[in-house]
Amino acid sequence: MKSILSNPYRITGILSNASTREILSRKGKVTAYAKVGKEITSEYDFPFFNSLSRTNSVIEKAFSDIEQNQNKVAHSLFWFTNLNPVDTTAIQHLINGNKEKAIEIWSKLTDEKEVTSKNFSAFNNVGTLYILEDSKEKLKKGITSKIKLIESESFKDFVHSVADETFSIDRNKQIEILIDELLTQFKNKYSTSEIIELFSNCTGTTQKYLSNKFTEDPIHKIESQIEKTQSQRKNNKGNAYHFGIDLHKTIKNELSLLKSILGAGNLQYKMLSDSVANEILQCGIDYYNESDKQKRTGNYLQEALNLLNTAEILAVSVATKQKIKENISTLEGMKDKELSQAIDILKSIKEVFQTNEAKITKDVLQMPMGYNQSINWTKVNQMIANSLDWDKVVELIKETIPLHNVEKIKNSIQYSKVTEYKALVDFLIDKLNYNQKNQVKYICYWKTIITSAPSSNKPKNTYQPANRTSDSNGNNGCIYWIIGIILFIILLRACN
Repeated sequence: MKSILSNPYRITGILSNASTREILSRKGKVTAYAKVGKEITSEYDFPFFNSLSRTNSVIEKAFSDIEQNQNKVAHSLFWFTNLNPVDTTAIQHLINGNKEKAIEIWSKLTDEKEVTSKNFSAFNNVGTLYILEDSKEKLKKGITSKIKLIESESFKDFVHSVADETFSIDRNKQIEILIDELLTQFKNKYSTSEIIELFSNCTGTTQKYLSNKFTEDPIHKIESQIEKTQSQRKNNKGNAYHFGIDLHKTIKNELSLLKSILGAGNLQYKMLSDSVANEILQCGIDYYNESDKQKRTGNYLQEALNLLNTAEILAVSVATKQKIKENISTLEGMKDKELSQAIDILKSIKEVFQTNEAKITKDVLQMPMGYNQSINWTKVNQMIANSLDWDKVVELIKETIPLHNVEKIKNSIQYSKVTEYKALVDFLIDKLNYNQKNQVKYICYWKTIITSAPSSNKPKNTYQPANRTSDSNGNNGCIYWIIGIILFIILLRACN
């Protein structure tokens, strides 16, 4: 770690609790060596460290960096102090290259121990060694050790051991300085979640400061992206589906990060997540309404539902979740709307025709017949076939079951309803002439309709009742049966 390997105390070759006189003495010696090009070494160039280049400018800067008390404290937290016989023994092991033995000695004073006036230097020293390790678990122990020292009442003893006795320091501010330095070293090396884990044993000021550091940028990004999406949606509702998808894709990592840092119950996180959910919900609603208004083809309803389902996952508050559920329910009800509407229309046409058919048949069968008289069923069937104005029926079909509706009916997975639709279409097509069939053949999408008439342009109705028994449940749905019956009676009388 650069804060240790390039520490000004290391460069100058002294411990951080060196007195002012020792610092000046060392400065004079090192400066003299540098001027004549003589190699500068120190007993604190521990064997497990990499080599160090001590140029004249590097040395001057190092001594400058430890002139002020605040800087002395900051750099001391990334170096070593020798304040008691235990420190002397452990540091001698470092000089000999036995880092593990030094850790063992200091750990006996720190592991599961509180910081006191007798062991605070051990917390700093062992913390420095742990921070040098590649293991994240040891790095975590080193950070915990440093923070624990700063938060303790004995930190003032540490400060006075490396700076003037009169110097006082803000512990919270020092924690922030330490964290900032560590974060600089961790940049591009550890992910945010890994860094948070490294500080997970720390509480209080540390967690609060980290929270602010790591949430400021994500919060700004989320808020900015919501505003951008709102503006795009209002200007182009027809493309709102893609705006909603992009919003979720852009901020989902930031939301996850905020949740891990702040917690699912944090008010700020809940408000932001709900804001994103509400915007994605509105994208779905606007997209569906605009697509329906423009009578677009394609499954835009399902795309809108996909957005609403995403919004439901992101929603946190009960009110937001409930609003989204209600809109999902509304859109679900719109599924196969075109199929249901088509079935209702076709069914009503069939029912009117069958009512007319029953009424005409009943009236014919109830007519008094003379000797050797018989019913001309060909004419009766023609009367039944003409009991509806099929040209008007065709216009009704074209208006209420347009081509884009049939495109949606094709994609329906409501197989029983599709079967019902096909049966009703078959019934209708059978009643139309070839010109009429040609106008609405698109509703019969599953097969080819012949629209060229061979000889007659009216389909034949071969209906003939087996006996004179008729249904008694007629109504006034027929629009031509009275005229037909009168003509029929006239024909019968003419035959007599």
